[in-house]
Amino acid sequence: MKKSLFILAAAMTLGACSMNQNTTVKQNDLQHHRFELLSVDGQTVPAAQGRIPEIEFGSNMHVSGKMCNNFMGQGQLQNNVLTVKGLASTMMLCPDENLNKWDHVISDVLNNGAAVTLQENKLTLTQGKHQLVYRLKDRM
Repeated sequence: MKKSLFILAAAMTLGACSMNQNTTVKQNDLQHHRFELLSVDGQTVPAAQGRIPEIEFGSNMHVSGKMCNNFMGQGQLQNNVLTVKGLASTMMLCPDENLNKWDHVISDVLNNGAAVTLQENKLTLTQGKHQLVYRLKDRM
């Protein structure tokens, strides 16, 4: 009985350690996947707002998506940092104040380089004071 408890405790400890390890996000982890925005800087994105903000990663790390406006550019992923220099965007004014604000946030985050984590189908982009959390919406 004691031996079984020891083995169980050891397995749980090893499992907890492996869950806390920093894992490297690779291009293949992102390419050809689409993620929907869950929160920006801790503020939950309403699910029923008609236009769900998203980010998508195409071939060769082409990044595209939408907040209020559509955005696109060529991404580069190195050492868990995603950078999209010269991010292009449409320039419409959106009636939703948050989407307008988040257009600037995603532009700043991607232009300046975002630390990337991907755990349990949740993609997190963090840069400075900003954090965007997405969930995987497709399985390819």
